[in-house]
Amino acid sequence: MDDYREGDVVVIKAGEDWPEHLFRIHEVYEDCVTGYSITGPLTDCYGEPGLELILGRYEDPGKDV
Repeated sequence: MDDYREGDVVVIKAGEDWPEHLFRIHEVYEDCVTGYSITGPLTDCYGEPGLELILGRYEDPGKDV
């Protein structure tokens, strides 16, 4: 398991009812995270996706590392 933290932006994999999208983490629990979608049709929607739905951290391609 990755060590996710508050403020991380992660990629949530597509499901039957939603497309792949970016999600900003607010809180991290043992089996899920809470926060808000920041892209796609679910923008600004609160969610509690399970850790199995996280594809990984989003790395902004325009950001200097």
